[in-house]
Amino acid sequence: MGKTVIRRRIGWLFLTILAGLLCGYFIWGDPIFARVETKQTEEGYSLKFRTNKDQFQMYEDGAWKPYFVKGINLGASLPGHYPGELPIQKADYLRWFGMMHELGVRAVRIYTIHQPVFYEALVEFNRKHADDPLYFIQGIWSPEEALIEKKDAFLPEIRKEFRDEIEAAVGAVYGDTTLPEKRGKASGAYTANAGQYLMAWHIGTEWDPEMVKNTNGIRKAEPRYQGKHFQATEKAAPFEYWLAEMLDYAAELESKRGWQHPLTFTNWVTTDPLEHPGEPMIHEDMVSVDPTHIQPVKWDAGYFAAYHVYPYYPDLFRYDDTLKNVRNEKGEIDTYKAYLRKLKAHHPNIPVMVTEFGVPSSVGVAHLGTLGRDQGGHDEREQGRINGELLREISTEGYAGAILFTWQDEWFKRTWNTMRFEIPDDSRAYWKNELTNESFFGLLAMDAGLENVIKIDGSPDDWDKLKEGEKTKLNGGLAGVRDIWAAHDEAYVYFLVHLDQALQPGRESLVIGIDTLPGGNKTSPELPGLRLDEGLEAIIRLGDDKESEVKIASGYDFHKRLYGQRYGMIPYTDAERKGDSGLFVPWKLAVGLEMSPPDTKGTHPFEDVAVGRMKRGTNVPGRAGYSSQANWETSGEWVEIRIPWMLLGYTDPSTKQVMSYKDLISTASEGIRVIAMRQEKTSGKILGLTPEQNVKLTSHGSYTWSQWSLPRYSERKKESYSIYQKALESIPTYR
Repeated sequence: MGKTVIRRRIGWLFLTILAGLLCGYFIWGDPIFARVETKQTEEGYSLKFRTNKDQFQMYEDGAWKPYFVKGINLGASLPGHYPGELPIQKADYLRWFGMMHELGVRAVRIYTIHQPVFYEALVEFNRKHADDPLYFIQGIWSPEEALIEKKDAFLPEIRKEFRDEIEAAVGAVYGDTTLPEKRGKASGAYTANAGQYLMAWHIGTEWDPEMVKNTNGIRKAEPRYQGKHFQATEKAAPFEYWLAEMLDYAAELESKRGWQHPLTFTNWVTTDPLEHPGEPMIHEDMVSVDPTHIQPVKWDAGYFAAYHVYPYYPDLFRYDDTLKNVRNEKGEIDTYKAYLRKLKAHHPNIPVMVTEFGVPSSVGVAHLGTLGRDQGGHDEREQGRINGELLREISTEGYAGAILFTWQDEWFKRTWNTMRFEIPDDSRAYWKNELTNESFFGLLAMDAGLENVIKIDGSPDDWDKLKEGEKTKLNGGLAGVRDIWAAHDEAYVYFLVHLDQALQPGRESLVIGIDTLPGGNKTSPELPGLRLDEGLEAIIRLGDDKESEVKIASGYDFHKRLYGQRYGMIPYTDAERKGDSGLFVPWKLAVGLEMSPPDTKGTHPFEDVAVGRMKRGTNVPGRAGYSSQANWETSGEWVEIRIPWMLLGYTDPSTKQVMSYKDLISTASEGIRVIAMRQEKTSGKILGLTPEQNVKLTSHGSYTWSQWSLPRYSERKKESYSIYQKALESIPTYR
């Protein structure tokens, strides 16, 4: 063979290899050698994950292995932004992917299409972690608002909108689409092919039961859907036909890319296929959406059931006696575990995955659960412990995976029992409301501007480091109080109080009066002998654990004004309604409304919880008395305090809005006047106060601040991060 021929063949071989590498790069967004190991079907499709009976499986080392999905949900917002603004940058994703990987999760679930940088960052991250990549579950957002409003899934415009979203999502995942700019939607050129890192498709949102019931009722004549890859069984209802069609459409679009991945649709306890005789709310057990009524056809990757299951909602976890027959490993009656067992038994031949669960680390509470698993009221340590318990129960009951809600705290979130008090409602993303539990499900805290500067430990040292203009010295102390300083950030108002001698909580308390607008209590039995020329809207009492709390003037109590005066669900006496009643009452949030038939099977009582407790301790991890919810601490003659904005009556501190006395509307506040005093417990005497002394509160200067629209914040791994990390380590990945 001549040298020319040999050179030519070598040249062709080189070009072939180069072409293959370039093809791998442009198709996969990564060199060909970084591709994940896959199994090829007889039809030539690539599979990395599949379902087999009730198992979720991964193809690894040349074999299919039963695989438990350890995942976490990822939202699309940052402080100061709403999800539709899609503010997260590539550097954020890369940093977060590293922390998620360190945590021990190997699947990140997103609810909708993210910006192109998400897929670019994931491919780039996995290029450096080729031996142990981070996979993702792609959610596809359904036309939620239109479905709720029109209550008919088969309307042509709804069907088209959802199919268009499915098409856009498949194009985004495989990096072969350009999405036009549209308000509230991701857009741009998607060129990074992340398909090899996809774990599953997760279509839709939590289904409104009235919409499902109405669709089933008016669409009985619809033909049962029999698609190429998915079909509805003979037991299916019309809404399930519609779901089968959408799953089939997603499968068909993906198959054109040469891949198959498992598919599922979003479901939750409200529309699960079980009967709940003990559930008091009619709409929470009104209709079922049953995953077993849909089956894959010629789809080797398979299909699984996915549910959002929280331990406090709906109320069946508290009231349904049919769930009070299972004990956990501690010997306690555990309705969450019982529910998991019952739900799993309904799906004997397909995998079941819990794709949302968890509790928040918040001051606010929205629902009560069993075993202390409430929707809120937990510090970060409790959050980690409870999340770990739920994870282990999901695993023990034979589920295919558990995806924690959620990765990062999101300030924009709203909660049913605080949203009426956040005014204007389009400013939620600009401040951090500690009473809105929905904002605090993350393992990654989004701390406000001074949270990591001012450490609650009683020491004034942190205050010395504040920049000019970040703190203000106030003239508001009676005898026994030397000086008061104030500061603020997007979450708290901070006070540093210098006393003439150390506070003795067993014998006395420190009381701080707060004035935010005209009106309020000028006198009070709680502060005998004190007469003010301007009233107080709130008082902060610091002493022993039982008495340390924020109280609100009864005439200003917007909890009672809403649920007592407006809705008549709780007593609200004439004496309490007075503008200068002299009464201060505990700060409360509703956790359950009074309801009766036909909405409920019986009378459902009104429930509320106190949320104004001021917890003594430090927010410095590792120190004695640590709690992420610590509000105050002393050190010698110094007392350091932080109070959530809403406890002081603020509906939006970024625009200096407080709740009005007239109605449940906001009004502008000029600032905060403060008066601080020491009060003996046995006599109730206020130190340095002569009988019937008049104190001119109006002569005290107000603490004020500039409005803001760009909040300051910083990221921090919560204490729950490391606790949940250990829980993940205890769960085997391969079964």
